[in-house]
Amino acid sequence: MCAAYLWHPDNHPWTRDSHVARLLRAHGLGSLAELRAASVRDTGWFWDAALQDMGVEWGRRYTQVRDDSRGFPWTRWFVDGQINVTHNCVDRHVRDGHGGEMALFYEADSGWAGDSRRVTFAELAELVNRCAAALRAAGVQRGDSVGLYAPMQVPTVVVLFATMKLGARFVPIFCGYGEEALRERLASCAAKILFACGTLTRRGKPADTGGIARAAAAKVPSIRRIVWTDTNDWEGFLGRSLLAGDSTSSGPRACRGAGDSKISAGSIACKQAPTVTCEPTEAEEPCLIIYTSGTTGRPKGTVHTHAGCLAQTGKEIRYGFDVRPAEPFFWVTDIGWMMGPWEIIGCLLYRTPIVLFDGAPNFPTSDRLWQLCEKLGVVTLGCSPTLIRLLMRATDGRGPKGHDLARLRVLGSTGEVWDEASYLWYFENVGGGRCPVANISGGTEIVGCHLQPYPLDPLKACSLGGPGLGMDVDVYTDEGRPAPRGTMGHLVCKQPAPSMTKSFLNDDARYLETYFSRFPGVWYHGDWAKVDEDGQWFLFGRTDDTFKVAGKRVGPGEVEGALTSHPAVSEAAVIGVPDVIKGTALVCFVVLKYGAATPTSPASPAGKGGEGGGSPNERELIAHVAQQLGKPLAPKHVFAVPALPKTRSGKIVRAAMARAFLGQAVGDLTSVDNPSALEAIAALARPNTA
Repeated sequence: MCAAYLWHPDNHPWTRDSHVARLLRAHGLGSLAELRAASVRDTGWFWDAALQDMGVEWGRRYTQVRDDSRGFPWTRWFVDGQINVTHNCVDRHVRDGHGGEMALFYEADSGWAGDSRRVTFAELAELVNRCAAALRAAGVQRGDSVGLYAPMQVPTVVVLFATMKLGARFVPIFCGYGEEALRERLASCAAKILFACGTLTRRGKPADTGGIARAAAAKVPSIRRIVWTDTNDWEGFLGRSLLAGDSTSSGPRACRGAGDSKISAGSIACKQAPTVTCEPTEAEEPCLIIYTSGTTGRPKGTVHTHAGCLAQTGKEIRYGFDVRPAEPFFWVTDIGWMMGPWEIIGCLLYRTPIVLFDGAPNFPTSDRLWQLCEKLGVVTLGCSPTLIRLLMRATDGRGPKGHDLARLRVLGSTGEVWDEASYLWYFENVGGGRCPVANISGGTEIVGCHLQPYPLDPLKACSLGGPGLGMDVDVYTDEGRPAPRGTMGHLVCKQPAPSMTKSFLNDDARYLETYFSRFPGVWYHGDWAKVDEDGQWFLFGRTDDTFKVAGKRVGPGEVEGALTSHPAVSEAAVIGVPDVIKGTALVCFVVLKYGAATPTSPASPAGKGGEGGGSPNERELIAHVAQQLGKPLAPKHVFAVPALPKTRSGKIVRAAMARAFLGQAVGDLTSVDNPSALEAIAALARPNTA
C-alpha cells in the first residue's frame, strides 16, 4: 500500500467552502476529526443538527431523535415525526419556484441523439402525479408493495417517487435476474403492481425481459397488473397499460389473472396532471425494500424508512460529495442495487440533477463514458473498481484524456476493494490529480456507508478516509476487542443509525443472527478492515471470502492487488482450494493487458501457449505475489483467462468461480453477465486440481 498521501485538501481552495467545512465551523469545531468524534459521542445531537443543516422538511417535527429502549436492533428514530421522501425530493422544489431546473438526464444504450432526454422538476412532478393517480386507481394503498424490473430510465424514477408519495413501498429488482429470482422477490414482498421493461437492450442486442417478467408475475398471486415501461408514448403508457386486458404497442400483454376492473385513462393521461397530495407518512414508515443478492442463501429483504433514507443518503451526498444544485451527478449503477435509490433520493433532495444511464459504458465506442461526462458537464462521477479496470484496457486511443473533463470535482467509488494501480489511474487520468476519490463502503442493509472520506480528509491510495459522520464504527479482533492500528480485523458499528434496515422482511430471527450474534449488542458487518498508523481506513473484502493459508489469514483483495501491481496484469481474481499441506491453497486468474498475451485456448496458465511476446509466465507471477505478501501466500496456480466472470453490476463472482474450478454445480447464473467465462474456468479444473 502506498504510504504517501495523494489528495491534499489544503491544496484545493474549494474544500474550505465545502458543506462539511461549513458544518464544523457552525458548531465551533476546529477539525474534521473533532466533528467525527462529536457525531458519535452524541448521535442525537448530530442527527438533529445535520437534518436542520440539510434543510429537510417535516410534516410534523419529531419529539425524540432516538429511542433505543428495546435495544440496538430495534431502535426507533425521529419519534412522532412525519416526513415524506417525495415531498422533499420533488414537490417542494416546484412549490419553491425551481420547477424549470433540470432534474434528470437520460442517456440510452445506442448513443444516438434521439435516445437522450431531459426532464425538469416540473415535468417530473407532473409524471409522478399521473403515476400516483394511476396506482391509487389500481388499488395501491399505503403499505402495499410496488415492484420494478427495469433499468435506469425516466419511468424508474417516476415509479419510485409515485410509490413513496402514496405511502407504499418501492421494490426495485435487478433487470438481469431470471424468472425464479424475480418471482421469489415479488412473492416475498407481496407486490400488487409490477412495472417492467419489455425489452432490455445492451450493446445493441435486445433481451426479452418481458417474457421473464410475464412468467414470474403469473406465479405471484398478489400481482394485479404488469405495466410496461418501454413505450414511445411515455405520457400515455399508464393510461393504456393499467386498463384491464390492454397492452402497449411495444410491450407484452399483461399477465393472466391480473383482474378485470376498469380504470379511467382520463385520470392518468389527461392534458393536465391530477394533483396528488403526499401521504403524511410516519418517520419510521417503510418506503423502500431492497433485496440482497442471495449468494449465501435466499434473498434478504432489507426494509428502509422515509426518514432513514433521507437522513443517510442526504448526509452522505451533501457532506461527502459536496453536491450543489444544477451540477450533474453520475453514478454508473442499476436501480436494483443500493446505489440507484441512494443517488436518486440523495441528489434530488438538493436539486442536484442525476444522469440515468441505460447502457454499457464502452458502447458503441470505448469512450462512451467520457463522452457523456463531457457532454453533460458532469461534476461528480462514481465508478466501481471493476469498471475502471475495464476502461483502462481500451487500446483505441479513446481514453479520458481525449475529453474535456474539467468540470469534474469529485470522483466516487464503491462495491469492492481497489487495487493501487487502478486507483491511481482513476485519480490521475480521469480526475487529473485534482479530484478526491470518495471511496465509500457500507451496504444494502444500511442504504448508505459505514466508511466515507470527506473533502477535508487527506487520502492515500485505496483509502476510505474514515468513519462516516454519525457512524460509530470500529475494527474488532476475533475476541471482540478493538484491534491495534495496522492490524486487520472485523468491521463493526457500535451504535445504531437511522437508515439501518428495520429487521429483514418477515424474518426477525435471520436479522438478529446476521448482524448481532457475532458480537452481542454490536452490528457485525462482515468486512475485513484495517486502520493504519496514520488513521487511514482500508478494506480487504468480505470475511466469508477470506482464506486461511498455512495458518495466515488473507483476503482476496490483498492477493489481487499484488497481482495487478505487475505491469502485465489488468485484472485478477483469487479463489481458495483444499490443499493437504497448507489447508487452503490460492488459485489465481488474471486478465493480461492487451499486447501482453493472447491465450491460444479459452484459458491457460499465464505465459503458457501465449502469443504476445511480452507475456509473463506463471512462475513469474507466483514469485511476484510471494515477493509482496511472503512465500507462504504464494499461489499454487496462476491462469491467464480472456475475462473474469462478473455480474452486470461489475462484481466478480468468486464463489461461482471456485465451484466451477472444483467441478461442482455452479448454481444460479441469472445475474452473471458473461457465463462463458465460468465455462473457461471449469475447463481448467481437471488437469490442474492435483
